[in-house]
Amino acid sequence: MQLQLPRNRRLDLSRTKLMGILNVTPDSFSDGGQFIGQAAALRQVQQMLANGADIIDIGGESTRPGAKDVNLDDELARVIPVIHSIRQLYPDLPISVDTSKARVMAEAIAVGADIINDVRALQEPEALEVAVAAKVPVCLMHMQGQPRSMQHQPSYQQVVQEVLAFLQQRAEVCIAAGIARQQIIFDPGFGFGKSLAHNYELLSAMSQFVETGYPVLAGMSRKSMIGQLLNRDVAERLAGSIACATIAVMKGAQIIRVHDIKETADAIKIAQATKFGVNA
Repeated sequence: MQLQLPRNRRLDLSRTKLMGILNVTPDSFSDGGQFIGQAAALRQVQQMLANGADIIDIGGESTRPGAKDVNLDDELARVIPVIHSIRQLYPDLPISVDTSKARVMAEAIAVGADIINDVRALQEPEALEVAVAAKVPVCLMHMQGQPRSMQHQPSYQQVVQEVLAFLQQRAEVCIAAGIARQQIIFDPGFGFGKSLAHNYELLSAMSQFVETGYPVLAGMSRKSMIGQLLNRDVAERLAGSIACATIAVMKGAQIIRVHDIKETADAIKIAQATKFGVNA
């Protein structure tokens, strides 16, 4: 399984890839404010790559529960110069832009982004059209509600079936619009309009998402599904994050999105050696 990236590059997903989170925001739940400015962002990218990251995911708008909307100009100012600088330094590095705004997608791709990672699954105005024109891989995530209110009593009859149905419906819309099937990634949206029980039911059923044939991205790093279960603050969720990542890999997830690269990379190597053998 491979993703076709711009400039005739490919991302091989036959082994799980590690996506490093780079939030250039003042208010992200875990690392808000730490990597604002190009110098700080570039230092963090260098460190993540040294620790084993395969993809860098750059976001300029927090989507934590209760987060306020960010206006277009602010998001562009945060994201575009950073992507441009990273691309200049690392010509072949797969770069993902974490946004729902069509203009941010378009400008990010123009300066070197390779993948669109959209928590709203290309449902915002003109987002689908930009993705079609760009011919880049797209990650479609499930979210019940919007960040400001999504954790106010999320409700499902059958969470796994409903999330799967949504993602498959969005994939069909994307394919009909002109996005190649092999360029679509599924993200169940852990923590996005899900209760604690919903999140672990989705993790338990991860193989059902993999069985659709679409690559699956799992993003659980430091999230409240870990904090609530273990009664741990954000800074104390490393062990829980690694456990979630390891389970996702064993169930077939192809991309793991995390803050803690070095430790998760070690866990993924062990999980993959268990799945495929040491010399496979």
